[in-house]
Amino acid sequence: MLARSFVILSAVVILALGVIHLVYTFWSPKLTPRDPLLTESMRATALVISRETTMWNAWVGFNASHSLALILFALVYGYLALVQPVVLFQSGFLLLVGFAVLASYACLAKVYWFSVPLAGVVAALACYAVGVVAHLIDRSGGPV
Repeated sequence: MLARSFVILSAVVILALGVIHLVYTFWSPKLTPRDPLLTESMRATALVISRETTMWNAWVGFNASHSLALILFALVYGYLALVQPVVLFQSGFLLLVGFAVLASYACLAKVYWFSVPLAGVVAALACYAVGVVAHLIDRSGGPV
């Protein structure tokens, strides 16, 4: 039960980050540049890859898809830990993928983002790791 609880907590943190990011993307000015001229330039500038979109539309789309990826990860891993823990904890592949995704987000947060998402992702990664370790100790007949 301890293992499940920590993985669920990890998923809740990631879900919160994803929902907050989605709200900030569509219903808040928090993800817009402080310089209004930059916003206007982004709205007027096409990407090199295609003239069918602007830097602004790509920016909004990338932020929205990032949010959806966080939400999807949280819902899948939260569901598995809550409803199908045998499936999750008996699959080395799923456990490794979950760890790799969270570790990748932690690296991205450290290099490209700022302290709040970094703290959230590191907390989620730590909870996830504790959950997996608790499962391994429990499975081996240890004290957990």
